[in-house]
Amino acid sequence: MKITVDRRRCEGHGLCEGVAPGLLSADEGHAELLVDGDVPTDQQGAAMSAVRVCPIAALRIS
Repeated sequence: MKITVDRRRCEGHGLCEGVAPGLLSADEGHAELLVDGDVPTDQQGAAMSAVRVCPIAALRIS
């Protein structure tokens, strides 16, 4: 599983960082990924939660 951020859409609400602090950080008003490549198995639930809480759908799971 991979998570991606569409930085053009991201408005920096920070909700994703709140539910997935090990995966995402709100940096300069935009979400930044803290992992390269695949999301670790123990963080996959947090990744899915981050996608769900994003109010503008800037995050995607693939």
